Amino acid sequence: MGLTEKEQSGRNYLKEKKPLVFEKVSKFTEKFQRGESIAIIQLQYNYICNMKCEHCSIKRFQGANQNRRLTPKDVGRIAKQADEMGLARFVISGGEPTIFPDLEEIVNEINPEKFYINCDTNGWLLAEKAEYLKSIGIDRMQLSIDSLDPEEHDAFRHMPGAHARALEGIKACQEVGLPLYIQTVVTKERLHSEEFIQFLKYFNGMGLNVFVSYAKPVGAWEGHFENLIDRKDMAYMRELEKKYQVCTHLTPGYGLDMGCIGVKAFLSVTQYGDVLPCPYIHTSIGNVFDSSLKDIIQTGMNICHFGEHRDTCLIAEDLDFIQKYVAGRIYHKPLPVPCQEVFTEEDVTKKPFYERG
Repeated sequence: MGLTEKEQSGRNYLKEKKPLVFEKVSKFTEKFQRGESIAIIQLQYNYICNMKCEHCSIKRFQGANQNRRLTPKDVGRIAKQADEMGLARFVISGGEPTIFPDLEEIVNEINPEKFYINCDTNGWLLAEKAEYLKSIGIDRMQLSIDSLDPEEHDAFRHMPGAHARALEGIKACQEVGLPLYIQTVVTKERLHSEEFIQFLKYFNGMGLNVFVSYAKPVGAWEGHFENLIDRKDMAYMRELEKKYQVCTHLTPGYGLDMGCIGVKAFLSVTQYGDVLPCPYIHTSIGNVFDSSLKDIIQTGMNICHFGEHRDTCLIAEDLDFIQKYVAGRIYHKPLPVPCQEVFTEEDVTKKPFYERG
């Protein structure tokens, strides 16, 4: 599977602007075929937020907690280890990163010369901070919008005016040359709605790609299995990908069909240093205050659900996985639940994830 035209353009950008990142990304296929992780590191650096979204996946992580918290220096240590492993991408998340008082320090510690840096946002402050965000070394923003209808979006976010400010943020980013894409959450019902099709057409018409995140039964939506998609829905989504500039985390990237990207191509570090296989599977495969990133990732890769190829999204579509491991062993417990309490000897990987057969 070769690179898409867009991916090749991205490679060309990295080669010119970020040669150290380009060098690492160029080795991704080789690393993947050796059974090594090429993970994006999502930093859930701080859970403070200026909105109360109905689908918030980190709701149970918020609130009083006396555990040690990440500092910019901790981020620098994580980035150094990631660089030594040949990893090349960070996502700064939260909470809401645009209200972090130490965002510039975080970016500096990651080091924009060595990493491609995405940043999540709900868009409330994006218009006034777009130029600043670009100046400190952020490569691209991921703007979350929940509906084409302003009233629906604002109600979902519990923040009047949120939709309008998000659109102002898009304009500001385009004016200063800060790349961004739209992230939107899709339930089974919304996927098949006319609103969703119009949503894709609208933002594609603005020259923006849309990243679809399937609804997950965690956080504020814990137990809401009615929102889940199935394999027919995933097939429908793949057809939409042929018509519109839209993708999901299951869309092949870097010339690779990775299936579920948990650990092998994505992981999350919580505000308290715990490493999650993905933002929505709330089990800890280790803590960066206690173990090296390399050892933590190896722990995750030794779990068959992440170390072997899975042609689905475990936490959005695989109801058997959700019922057994998430509802059965994570729900109603303090988060994150140690992986030793979630996975057992039967879950040890039997073969490298690159072996499909």
